[in-house]
Amino acid sequence: MKSARQTAILSLVEQQDIRTQEELAQRLKEMGIKVTQATVSRDIKELRLLKVLSSGGGYKYATADQAEHGISERFVRMFVDSVISIVSAGNIIIIRTLAGSANVAGEAIDSMRWPEILGTISGDNTIMVVVRSEADTQVVVEKFNDILK
Repeated sequence: MKSARQTAILSLVEQQDIRTQEELAQRLKEMGIKVTQATVSRDIKELRLLKVLSSGGGYKYATADQAEHGISERFVRMFVDSVISIVSAGNIIIIRTLAGSANVAGEAIDSMRWPEILGTISGDNTIMVVVRSEADTQVVVEKFNDILK
């Protein structure tokens, strides 16, 4: 019973914008699952659901994976909006950004978790990206350019 209910909760928050515990309880009842608000509250804690900003501007429940995906999308948009140029030498890539934008663009790169990238260092308007090998450098530069298109 609990497992089926929690599976239904995960399905609901992945497919719909569920804003409150009461709304979640109502959706479960519509699915034929009798539940109290207290049970829903415990399930939310056990499933480690988070409140995240929805595209409509309000807040909704989401899984950690959904929350991270939303953050990544925002970082990618900020990356695209701030990058001025990308050049490479050896296994180092230098990315120039608008003034004050390097930290957020560097965080975008870090959130992508590309295996070719060992790490980044961000200043005010410059990011240094260290790549595993010289051979991987061109691959990473092409990935960055694909994002910018």
